Amino acid sequence: MKKKTFYTLVFSLAAAGLCSIFTAESAYAVPAFARKYRLSCKTCHQPIPRLKPYGDEFAGNGFVLTDQEAPRYFVETGDDELSLIRDFPIAVRLEGFINYNDVAGKRSDFNTPYLLKLLSGGALTKNIAYYFYFYMDERGEVAGVEDAYVMFNNLLGVDLDIYAGQFQVSDPLFKRELRLTLEDYQAYKSTPGRSGINLTYDRGIMVTYGLPSGTDLIFEVVNGNGLSEADEDKNFDSDRYKNFMGRISQDVGKYLRLGVFGYTGREKSAGRLNQAWLAGPDLTVSINEKFELNLQYVERRDTNPYFLSSGYRDLKTRGALGEMVIAPRGSDGKVYLVGLFNWTDSDDNSEDFKSLTGHLSYLLRRNIRLVGEVTHNWANDTNRLGVGFVSAF
Repeated sequence: MKKKTFYTLVFSLAAAGLCSIFTAESAYAVPAFARKYRLSCKTCHQPIPRLKPYGDEFAGNGFVLTDQEAPRYFVETGDDELSLIRDFPIAVRLEGFINYNDVAGKRSDFNTPYLLKLLSGGALTKNIAYYFYFYMDERGEVAGVEDAYVMFNNLLGVDLDIYAGQFQVSDPLFKRELRLTLEDYQAYKSTPGRSGINLTYDRGIMVTYGLPSGTDLIFEVVNGNGLSEADEDKNFDSDRYKNFMGRISQDVGKYLRLGVFGYTGREKSAGRLNQAWLAGPDLTVSINEKFELNLQYVERRDTNPYFLSSGYRDLKTRGALGEMVIAPRGSDGKVYLVGLFNWTDSDDNSEDFKSLTGHLSYLLRRNIRLVGEVTHNWANDTNRLGVGFVSAF
């Protein structure tokens, strides 16, 4: 690294730290759910946006705490058939980074803001909730609505929930939106050839059922072509096929959870058909809020992802991720360490990927953290180093 470039990088990192501190001064307000129940963010998060088991249970219960009521949540209108939220819940997530990236000869870059989004969610009435967020800015563009669904909770008096709307197909596995790293879970994003099928955002219905034995059953029906715009006939789905995913997971003892999923679907383009299936196991080891290990493997087959008229054959893709989160002092601590490994190997060489990420978070407040992250990508032999802030208020 040249001396001038080094000094530029050092100056940029220092500026990012100062920027984060100044941002923290205006971040005393807490997000919508914490405001509603007058609780600390650490009740559900460790740290933001990563969920603790209690926070996951809260989200799965329609954003309602079963052991207490939110005071004056609905407006008293005199109409027992009207549930009108008194104060519309709204929260903001703002992130900014300064990166040093040697890909394509680039150097330091101000990625601030990296994202700015408005979030809202809560109970509409008993056993019915909603959630959505709008990306006002994502990497310099207005990205629009991603997560947006209505949830019907505890149907038939059991732990049976139905989600209808937009969500990530991979949400029952490991939630991309809740990761601490800037680096993504690449195995969920792979789209070999010209296929539109992957495990990120889609439109459809998700059904979840939890058994007292610690077994979770999940079934999804989705369009299979992501969040594309509606066509002239006001249809979002680009073909007549629906795609399906199922997952079963089981608690094993106090610290271990095992799961397996399967996805199957079809897609058509220019009158030509591609059939795809994805499957794989996942594992989580979680110990005393201080250590968590997440492992995922994905095996994929496509019959014709280039939509050729002839001469096509099955295309194989394999992917995996390994994530380790260490919190030396548990939920009361300020320091969090993350290691993330991504690997994808495909007959479509453009999908090949292998990277290792190291991440450090330090909490200035419960709802703002300073972050530092370094990633080495073996696929193109590049490095990315970044520092910045993540805030929610």
